[in-house]
Amino acid sequence: MSEAALTEESVRKALSGFLNVRTPETRLTTMGAGSDDLDDGRSYLQSTAEYGWHVPSWPSQFGGRDADSRENALIGRVLKEFIVPDLYPFAIGLGMVGPTLLAHGTVDQKSNWLQLIASGQEIWCQMFSEPDAGSDLANVGMAAIKDGDEWLLTGQKTWTSRAMWANWGICLARTDPSKPKHKGLTMFAIPMDTTGVDVRPLTQMNKDAHFSEVFIDEARVSDTLRIGDVGEGWRVAMTVLSHERAGGGSRGGGEGTNRGSFVPNWISDLGTFGVLDTPVARQRLMEVHCHDIASKFTSQRASDEARTSGTPGAAGSGAKLRTVRSYKERAYGSNRLAGPNAMLTDGHGYIETMTAPSMSIRGGTDEIQRNILGERVLGLPGEPRLDKTASWNESRKGLL
Repeated sequence: MSEAALTEESVRKALSGFLNVRTPETRLTTMGAGSDDLDDGRSYLQSTAEYGWHVPSWPSQFGGRDADSRENALIGRVLKEFIVPDLYPFAIGLGMVGPTLLAHGTVDQKSNWLQLIASGQEIWCQMFSEPDAGSDLANVGMAAIKDGDEWLLTGQKTWTSRAMWANWGICLARTDPSKPKHKGLTMFAIPMDTTGVDVRPLTQMNKDAHFSEVFIDEARVSDTLRIGDVGEGWRVAMTVLSHERAGGGSRGGGEGTNRGSFVPNWISDLGTFGVLDTPVARQRLMEVHCHDIASKFTSQRASDEARTSGTPGAAGSGAKLRTVRSYKERAYGSNRLAGPNAMLTDGHGYIETMTAPSMSIRGGTDEIQRNILGERVLGLPGEPRLDKTASWNESRKGLL
């Protein structure tokens, strides 16, 4: 659709054919907190897939609509007026794997996977972190050994987001331990029903089990499922993480503002407890709300930059820090102001408060994001890295 033809009214008219408008009573989960719902999200994505409404910047043959940055932002603004389910189960595929395939995938990989991701038919998980490779992701030890036209993968992943639901995992593995740790890595796609793959969900303190340990014992993966060149896994991984930090795929769920209203639902809800009549409380809520708006602008800029350049940059780290702060301040602020009710497991803001601490850890810790900003934006000296040129075998054994 041309720029002249695509307007807020035309988008609104199209979306109203299959979505309901938000009302002051609309309440949705966010980041999967307290919910294991797959059906609503899958139904929504199937409804949007024909005309590429949810991933409009993707090519039309892969489930998008070839939208430019202006059209993409316009569609995002109008979508917020409607009830869009929490897409947490699908977000890795939509926001991280999809853009990475567009950058590094083969023609067959794009054709085989992107349409299924866009329509919600298949869910992907992110198999990066390991017991000895969390913040130091390049220390990944999952072994991938070539065996003809296949690879044998063996090792353990932990904090694997969405593994309990996933059809596929995007998996970082070590193909050459004799090279420095950043150089000997390769990225694979692995079917989660492959023999030798064992998924064990981990229960979080908010009672969700959305992260898992995954044990892999000589799982066979075809070389056609390798994403990018052998030894280029770190570059592919950085593409995945940059899109994650930029907030890709996060158009669903949350407590959006209804059209024509300037007060978001999470603030108006607190009127039930009488706190909006207190000047100090109102001042604090407005401080959080202003930061919220700045956070959304920052995330949009990072997302647009990533989409335009094709190479997400350090702006995504700044966007993630702001998004985390917004989530935590909304959760903690609402919980405190709700009074005794907030102490109940079904009380106001309880699930969000139990979820909030994880936000500073998942997707790269706050400390890692600040290091990225310090080195790549402010030009500060990098931390000493004695293992940068040594083989992974040597650095792994602590010989440096």
